[in-house]
Amino acid sequence: MTSRNGTAFRTHTCDELRPDHVGEVVKLSGFVHRIRDHGGLLFIDLRDHYGVTQCVLQQTDPAFQIAERLKDETVVTITGKVVSRSDETINDRMGSGMIEVRVDGIEILSEPDGLLPVQINVENEFPEETRLTYRYLDLRRPAIHDNIVLRSNVISFIRKRMIDSGFLEIQTPILTSSSPEGARDYLVPSRVHPGKFYALPQAPQQFKQLLMVAGFDKYFQIAPCFRDEDARADRSPGEFYQLDFEMSFASQEDVFAAIEPVLYDVFKEFAGNEYAITNHPFPRITFDDSMLHYGTDKPDLRNPLIIEDVTNLFERSGFSAFSRAISEDGAIVRSINVPNCSREPRSFFDRSNDWAKEVGLPGMGYISMVSDGEFKGPIAKFLTPQELSEIANINKMTPGDSVFFICSREAAKTAGLIRTYLGTALDLIEKNVFRFCWVVDFPMYEYDPDLKQIIFSHNPFSMPQGGISALENQDPLSIKAFQYDIVCNGIELSSGAIRNHIPEIMYKAFEIAGYERSYVDDKFRAMVKAFKCGTPPHGGCAPGIDRIVMLLAGTSNIREVIAFPFNQNAQDLMMGAPSEVSPAQLKDLHITSKLPQRKS
Repeated sequence: MTSRNGTAFRTHTCDELRPDHVGEVVKLSGFVHRIRDHGGLLFIDLRDHYGVTQCVLQQTDPAFQIAERLKDETVVTITGKVVSRSDETINDRMGSGMIEVRVDGIEILSEPDGLLPVQINVENEFPEETRLTYRYLDLRRPAIHDNIVLRSNVISFIRKRMIDSGFLEIQTPILTSSSPEGARDYLVPSRVHPGKFYALPQAPQQFKQLLMVAGFDKYFQIAPCFRDEDARADRSPGEFYQLDFEMSFASQEDVFAAIEPVLYDVFKEFAGNEYAITNHPFPRITFDDSMLHYGTDKPDLRNPLIIEDVTNLFERSGFSAFSRAISEDGAIVRSINVPNCSREPRSFFDRSNDWAKEVGLPGMGYISMVSDGEFKGPIAKFLTPQELSEIANINKMTPGDSVFFICSREAAKTAGLIRTYLGTALDLIEKNVFRFCWVVDFPMYEYDPDLKQIIFSHNPFSMPQGGISALENQDPLSIKAFQYDIVCNGIELSSGAIRNHIPEIMYKAFEIAGYERSYVDDKFRAMVKAFKCGTPPHGGCAPGIDRIVMLLAGTSNIREVIAFPFNQNAQDLMMGAPSEVSPAQLKDLHITSKLPQRKS
């Protein structure tokens, strides 16, 4: 039976052989994954990209002397006959677990030089520095190998879905001009233009908008983006990839309708049968509601807890600790109802209060509803029956529930931390589910207390809701943008917007943020000129490929789904980047370094 993967080195791949191959003489090539000596009977688990096949030799077999000196990760070609395993030795955890290969010959193709710094066939964890230095070995390990295969399959699936939906795949430049888009640029000096620099694109933002000006109706690409920013568990420094797309003659709802089915189907295809996925359309949550009820603009909807604002109630209450903080310090009060929490032991409430203080919060007060109209807890005695009833109504309390309070100037933000803590500590967060939502109506501007001025809150190219009229007549901090994010399980997968494609609206939007018309003409010259040639309304989005695969792979570390990632210090430990370059290279680029050169 011929294999489509047959070559001069193999007739079949590992994990390909099944009971209908029994009796065939086959040739397999791969890495020696593990050797087991059962007293005169030698078992070799042979591994390649596709899986593992068990090969067996007896002491009297001609190849036994070669086999018994093999080391793990030796690269070999094995020939032999496929035989059935006995019922008691069938391995249901392997695709090829019903057969094995009786070895007739072994050819050693390559041997490792000593003990490898990363062992492949063990479950042990190795320091990340070691794993990234020897990434080519780390990638042999089945779990990380599977992550990269998953990534490839996800990208292929997305590409097909986008093409089937009428999107045209177009590549945009990697070398471009520096542009103020929110993060530091990676700069590339020009040899032929002394003193000038290219920049690696933070995103294809301007190019994809220019494609819409050029008359392409639907564009996409799996785009590399480059940003010189600090690493996080869900963000790789240096470069990342996104499904970048843009549509002409599209409203916000049109963009949602284009991308929701793609994301839904990706997760349905690759998440595994044990996972539930929320149906689309994904729920829409305004930015204001998200900040109020979840304490973040990246709400994790697996957590059922909801935050409420009870500042007004406590401002007029007799509980002086809160009312004084509100009147004198400008504090606000947030509350979180936890169902059935009153049944928890007192130690849980004490631990929660201690945790709050450890993370810099002033602590957490609480009340519990014992029965209708009956409350207990350290705060309950300071509140009137009417005030307790109002708290119960606002938080939808039922007997057995407990409501936690946080009172501070930063309570709007810290309440989100408390919500996450309580949901985790009480095991309330749903398992094996992906919960998506759109966060919409982001503010166009925000006030920067350090700069003491109004700045763009998000993407400066977003269209303000209300257009030029809003910019000219509204308080800038009240203006909303046609700006939206896709969030899944508390992780931002994507940001997008309906674009500002009218030059005068663009000038006015930047003017409010403190930029003169000349600045816009200089920094965004191509886009401004293009918009003056007639531009269709357009918008788009850019879901992050790395984060999508990270969620599907069930890991919280984004480096686990990138073949050759930087470490947290933006270093490639395997290739030694960033590295010094020779004086001759610097001279070609018209650069003089004041740093001492390392002696060769």
